[in-house]
Amino acid sequence: MNIDKILEIAIKNNASDVHLIHGLFPILRIDGKLFSLRGSSLEEANFSDQDQNEDNFSISELDTKEDDKFFMEESVYSKEKNKDEDDEGSNSNNFKLVTSDSIHRILKKALREEQLERFYKERDYDFSYQFDDFRFRVNLSYERSNFKAVFRIINKQSPTLEDVNLPDRVKDLLNLNHGLILVTGPSGCGKSTSLAAMINYINNNRNCNIVTLEDPIEFIFKPNKSIITQRQLGTDMTSFASGLKHVLRQDPNIVMVGEMRDLETISTAITLAETGHLILATLHTCNAAQTVDRIIDIFPSHQQGQVKSQLSLTLSAIISQVLLPKIGGGRVAAREILINNSAISNLIRDQKIAQIRSVIETHSKDGMISFEKSIKNLCDQGIVDISEAKQFLDDKLFFS
Repeated sequence: MNIDKILEIAIKNNASDVHLIHGLFPILRIDGKLFSLRGSSLEEANFSDQDQNEDNFSISELDTKEDDKFFMEESVYSKEKNKDEDDEGSNSNNFKLVTSDSIHRILKKALREEQLERFYKERDYDFSYQFDDFRFRVNLSYERSNFKAVFRIINKQSPTLEDVNLPDRVKDLLNLNHGLILVTGPSGCGKSTSLAAMINYINNNRNCNIVTLEDPIEFIFKPNKSIITQRQLGTDMTSFASGLKHVLRQDPNIVMVGEMRDLETISTAITLAETGHLILATLHTCNAAQTVDRIIDIFPSHQQGQVKSQLSLTLSAIISQVLLPKIGGGRVAAREILINNSAISNLIRDQKIAQIRSVIETHSKDGMISFEKSIKNLCDQGIVDISEAKQFLDDKLFFS
């Protein structure tokens, strides 16, 4: 299996992700839909009629040296057995079913031995992969004792605020000296791209020391008006919490956290925002109100009163987004934007989270916008079809 050929086709077709799964053809996600590279064609995926061979090579547990030795002996055999397939794949687009063995050969070329050992032990691993001028964020995992890999394509150029259609109000937020700006949404909705656009703006417009904590590093930034230090989980730090704990000694003005995953990371990020730093971070939440709830609820009950007070003062904005299919192809972001004014601050302090939505809807003059309004604007501009838009709304009668 020629991974570079697969990635090349993915790039040419503007795919966002490539899935390599044992027993399936290579799968591309294009404009949110799944397509299979079957034979020499790219067609919308229909997995019910794929010839999934349950007798294909299946990985045994790799926790011991003996298991690893056994696997490598099998791998040599399989490589000879599939030599014609590999030769064919290297010279043409005749793609065949992915096997665990073929994924493992890719990993052996892409990863150092200690990285492979970590993956074998932890069963999940994230890293970046370079192909020509393109970078990929790769997730490795196990599925029914077989290897699985997902490649997320990262654009060559760091995006601008205009590229990702972030409103001008965001520029005001990025000129703050301290506070907490959160970008939230489901997986694959462009959170990392939006964060990269924000860092790019600060780099080009402010004289700052920016430290990013990422898993893995995606966009590579070149210092302009700011200096940028990019640290990668696993190689440059042991955890996000550890990286945040020591970042104060690095004289930062702005800290970007790839993902706030746990109590310690969230707690430290809030404390840093309190002590005069601008913190940019992501969370896997669907809207502004849910984000506030998630942050408060992750703390023990005896600390929640203090956290509500801290959050009401340090939170600057929450930008929640989702990608919608565009008319004519491609996808566009719809965003809910919360700006922390006195009304929002009081609601957070009093934990009247259910009322946040109504404040967003009635304070558009402050730069706030609800998901419903954002999606309606996209429909009114002829960018998104109403029938597609309704799938992303809680209130299906919004357009009636």
